[in-house]
Amino acid sequence: MKSRLPLHGSNLLRTPITSLLVLLLAGAASLCAQERGIPAEKRAAIEKAVSSFMSANSVPGIAAAVVLDGEPLWSAGFGMADLEDYTPAASSTLFRLGSISKPITAVAILQLNERGKLDLDAPVQKYCPAFPKKDWPITTRELLGHLGGIRHYNPDGKGDVPDDSARHFSSTEESLQIFANDPLVARPGTKFNYSTYGYTLLGCVLEGAASEKYVDYVKENIFRPAGMEQTQADNFFAVIPHRTRFYHKDKAGVVQNAGVLDSSYKIPGGGLISSADDMAHFEAAILADKLLQHATRDLMWTSQKTADGKLTSYGLGWGVVEKFGVHILAHTGGQQGTSTAFAVVPDRRAGVVVLANMDGVHSGQLADEVLKIVLDLKDKTP
Repeated sequence: MKSRLPLHGSNLLRTPITSLLVLLLAGAASLCAQERGIPAEKRAAIEKAVSSFMSANSVPGIAAAVVLDGEPLWSAGFGMADLEDYTPAASSTLFRLGSISKPITAVAILQLNERGKLDLDAPVQKYCPAFPKKDWPITTRELLGHLGGIRHYNPDGKGDVPDDSARHFSSTEESLQIFANDPLVARPGTKFNYSTYGYTLLGCVLEGAASEKYVDYVKENIFRPAGMEQTQADNFFAVIPHRTRFYHKDKAGVVQNAGVLDSSYKIPGGGLISSADDMAHFEAAILADKLLQHATRDLMWTSQKTADGKLTSYGLGWGVVEKFGVHILAHTGGQQGTSTAFAVVPDRRAGVVVLANMDGVHSGQLADEVLKIVLDLKDKTP
């Protein structure tokens, strides 16, 4: 891995950064996009939780949002989107989503199924002939649930895009070349094997079924109807307004610029950027059945099973969990310069979003804390 260059004055970032961030929290209310509907004491509790998380992990910037009663009711930015230029983070700041791109892709795939353009149980080659046939057929349903036998990143990095690589992939078909000729890790349907490459293959399936590029389809069929005005592919070379800088903390605790990442090879599974505001609108659109029929949404949020009947705790693009006494649909994400989490509680018509501009921190823990505050949930399940 190429060494990461420290920021100017990086020695100052070991502890004083946390004090700076806490001071910035005092002005966070001015960065809120929406504050109606959240009592002041709960807003204060959320801000305290965010402050503690940022201080404990030296996170430069975070954006968070809350959905209540099916509507985005509160959002805010905390800390810095750019440490070098002292640019504050806002609820409209664009962060890398990482793997919370996957639920968006799942919704798009299921839309095509509803419209009769995609059979979830047909071999993927029906829509993506560029992917070679394997010893057993692989279906779109299996790929959505990480049951397709497609490998994830190799532990030693061999055969994957190297760290700190700016190699740009011009098409989904080109991205398939990374893993298309590799053997399956298991017979499809028999083993849960989380795979971002499986979602790259789903991107090819979507393009074949929709007869248009993945980014064009999701823009018109997901982002526009949901009101996600800023969400887009994370184009490494493009100048994108309001995109955060991305950070990493080394073993000595020094905050540095994160390594280079061109995510063009994995847009459907980890290559989108979005804001807390936009992701709250996505949650609200899902809760209101604006993007999928209610029955399809329930299918998407039902845990899949392996061939021997074991539940995987993962539906079609979403994690499925019982926690704090409620049924939660959620996902987390992490890659160079980002750690993300979002969760939806359909029975309460509620959701949370947490986006951080540092890799290697557990944004899911903060999302849990915010969810508990908003919905008055307890740690122990009754």
